[in-house]
Amino acid sequence: MGLAPLETELKKLIIETLELEDISIDDIDSNEALFNEGLGLDSIDALELGVALHNRYGIKLESEAEENREFFASVARLAVMVDSRRVDQGSDDEVA
Repeated sequence: MGLAPLETELKKLIIETLELEDISIDDIDSNEALFNEGLGLDSIDALELGVALHNRYGIKLESEAEENREFFASVARLAVMVDSRRVDQGSDDEVA
């Protein structure tokens, strides 16, 4: 069990939000860096992802918070943060 389903959901969110057409969920390693040498995301991608996380999970990130760098280090770390901060928005059945 654990956070694997949430990690898969976050990978899908990353792909859809950032329109990464040439990347599948299986191409993203949960422990791989999201920025620089890993998935290669940049600061604009981080902003778009932050908005998507807010819209999907009700998470509010401070734009200048130093901890954001740690949260966005990998999908695995992002899943831990989302799991601990998400606002219960009722049913997650619409994940299809």
